[in-house]
Amino acid sequence: DEQLVQSGGGSVQVGGSLRLSCAFSGFRYNDYTIGWFRQAPGKEREGVSMISSGDGNIYLSDSVKGRFTISSDNAKKTVYLQMNSLKPEDTAVYHCYVKTAGVYWGQGTQVTVSS
Repeated sequence: DEQLVQSGGGSVQVGGSLRLSCAFSGFRYNDYTIGWFRQAPGKEREGVSMISSGDGNIYLSDSVKGRFTISSDNAKKTVYLQMNSLKPEDTAVYHCYVKTAGVYWGQGTQVTVSS
């Protein structure tokens, strides 16, 4: 069965760094998109970053460009979101996802940035 397990996250002060990990397993397809969404209380869900397994294309939202980096380790079947220079507006629940024939979600992890 398809499964995504997230780790990382937590609380940090403004300007700090965190790294999120998302280990995925059970996917039969080699062509997929994997990435991260986030949702803050009272706000719409926002696509933060994604990476395409086929051509390696990377997307980063304007709100995180220059601060966040997405990377993947295909051998470990894990995708990472390195978050630097964190701001209070980055506070949200972060979900990783894999899109193949369907869309599969991780369990979510809280990131809290305090000033």
